[in-house]
Amino acid sequence: MWSLEISSSCFNQETKLPLSPPLAEGSAFEPTGKDMDEVEEKSKDIIKFTAEKLSVDEVSQLVISPLCGATSLFVGTTRNNFEGKKVISLEYEAYLPMAENEVRKICSDIRQKWPVKHIAVFHRLGLVPVSEASIIIAVSSAHRAASLEAVNYAIDTLKANVPIWKKEMYEESSSSWKRNKECFWATSD
Repeated sequence: MWSLEISSSCFNQETKLPLSPPLAEGSAFEPTGKDMDEVEEKSKDIIKFTAEKLSVDEVSQLVISPLCGATSLFVGTTRNNFEGKKVISLEYEAYLPMAENEVRKICSDIRQKWPVKHIAVFHRLGLVPVSEASIIIAVSSAHRAASLEAVNYAIDTLKANVPIWKKEMYEESSSSWKRNKECFWATSD
């Protein structure tokens, strides 16, 4: 067995740590080209609108692939303030048939622009308390640039094109429906 001996004069201790033996060509630990070719995995687009609390771990696990070295995430959460008002929660509504169709278009656009493997877009509906996730977007790809750019494109395009409405609930018992500045159908003031 290989080992490394480390002495620490400060504590007058010796610790032995096991070392991995060098890999021999063709060993069980070394992936071969044949093994990589045998891994065939169909790309997935996972889209979900839900009133349930969103889980970053659950969504990120859906896009992980042995073919990918990068998983990029965007997590949008409810913040506790807006223009000097204390926000206690957000409320989201969506026109689901159109919202789901628009998110599918975003996934298709991403696949035309970047070499990504899996895409997951989860959006919360109903009340979302402060610090909880309203949206989680996860994208996996072989390299980080593609997944990072795809996640950025996904959130920007979602905010501009998908019919989702947000109402801010304030501490002083008032509320306000918010307009996405990015939204193409919004009128300028």
